[in-house]
Amino acid sequence: MHTRFLLLGAISAFIGVAAGAFGAHALEVRLSSDLLAVYETGVRYELFHAVALLVVGLAADRWPKAGWGRAGWMFLFGTILFSGSLYVLALTGARALGAVTPLGGLCFLIGWSLAAVAATRSGPPDSQAETA
Repeated sequence: MHTRFLLLGAISAFIGVAAGAFGAHALEVRLSSDLLAVYETGVRYELFHAVALLVVGLAADRWPKAGWGRAGWMFLFGTILFSGSLYVLALTGARALGAVTPLGGLCFLIGWSLAAVAATRSGPPDSQAETA
């Protein structure tokens, strides 16, 4: 499962960098400053949580029984709902999607809470490799 989060984190980071470049070069002159700020918030949170997904992938590899996967899924769902809704809102002006954004934020908060729980369960890695 850990490689899944490494892959998802890398894909999300790619999308975040591409979206940021698109925003800086193509949208800067097309969007109002308010909508551009909304778009940039989506990019920022996507990039933060792409790194979080990479960390989850590494932590899940080292401590497979600690429950890191649940945090990873919440980070992924949060990115889709939070950043995705902000991208669509900024690009289309569809204000109704603003109701989805807080659900993504809630997923982020749940993900960070689950990461904290997993961190408390993450003791030393299995010592089987050391004794072999």
